[in-house]
Amino acid sequence: MNDAKGKLIGVSVGPGDPELMTLKAKRAIESSSVIAYPVKKEGETSFALEIVRSAADISGKEILELVFPMDPDYVVREAGRRHAIDKLCSVLADGQDVCMITLGDAGVFSTYMRIDLSVSERGYETCQIPGVTSFCAGAAKAKVPLISGEEGLAIIDSAKNDGALRKAFDDFDNIVVMKAYDSIPEILYMMREREIPFDRGVVISNIGMDDEYVGGMDPGREYGYFTTVIINKKRRWTA
Repeated sequence: MNDAKGKLIGVSVGPGDPELMTLKAKRAIESSSVIAYPVKKEGETSFALEIVRSAADISGKEILELVFPMDPDYVVREAGRRHAIDKLCSVLADGQDVCMITLGDAGVFSTYMRIDLSVSERGYETCQIPGVTSFCAGAAKAKVPLISGEEGLAIIDSAKNDGALRKAFDDFDNIVVMKAYDSIPEILYMMREREIPFDRGVVISNIGMDDEYVGGMDPGREYGYFTTVIINKKRRWTA
């Protein structure tokens, strides 16, 4: 075994469009011999890996799948997580740097942050390369400001985080709700409760992907998993 430990690099690859992956991310990926990516089950498609294949040359590199199961049983989830971390650390212990890729930005509701902490606790060096978030890319597509002047901005992981979302509606001018693909009716209900016009919100779904959608909040429409809602209580969104 190599006495020199490898370094874990958390590489943010952006929301979907390969052209939104940064030059620094591309350079780190092409300089590393191992590319790791997290999935919920073995053999699952990785959107992050598809982005990387389109934006960087990864020929000849080892591709390391790390399974983090989303089983309802906590014991099963933790066992899977430990196995994935062990697998990752064995590569680092052999002296190889590993680029672990993640959609959007590694610091925003990302699986990577827990992995970074676990690997750091085992004595390995880690670092992160930031990236473009889905809500920043979506706001640009929708031509809406995320925040202006003296306003505040709340970013909520999901409409299912009911208490946090209600507080955000009450306390902030601008609200970003991520993972909102199946929660449009609930969001509209909270807006109706507060007499916030529905045209203050815009849906951005699968930004940078083939089935990208930017449009009004239609409760009858089916949205992809990567769906975010941006709400500005003061300004009307227009197509």
